[in-house]
Amino acid sequence: MRALYIEHDINVSTYDIDFAGHVSNTVYLRWLEDMRLKMFDIFCPLQQFLENGQSPILLSTEIQYKRAIKLFDKPKGKMWLSDLSLSTLTIEAEIFLSESLCTRAKHVGVFVDIARMKPIRIPKVFHEAVKSYLSTESV
Repeated sequence: MRALYIEHDINVSTYDIDFAGHVSNTVYLRWLEDMRLKMFDIFCPLQQFLENGQSPILLSTEIQYKRAIKLFDKPKGKMWLSDLSLSTLTIEAEIFLSESLCTRAKHVGVFVDIARMKPIRIPKVFHEAVKSYLSTESV
């Protein structure tokens, strides 16, 4: 499944570069967060969850670095929902330079009740956004 698919142009800034001359590993986490926020903004705005006392949170992040990204490179990120159950969601991402894969990432997350900070079922509105996306993609 590649639901809620987005593409995102990434800007490499001077402050993203580490002492070895390439993008610092911590910067990739920020780029992935930017892409997740974009995904939510487009398909299922985060604000509606927060207003209901719910929030998505990450349980794990796995990143595979395949090729270094440097200053003046023009990376492009791709992100999608790859799995959805009643209680967890899996989001995958790839970052490319032209056609060359530089980074692959995988997040596993849940939604929590903010007041109790306890996991809850994935909200129905999120399942509906996925279902709507999949039905428009299959047309």
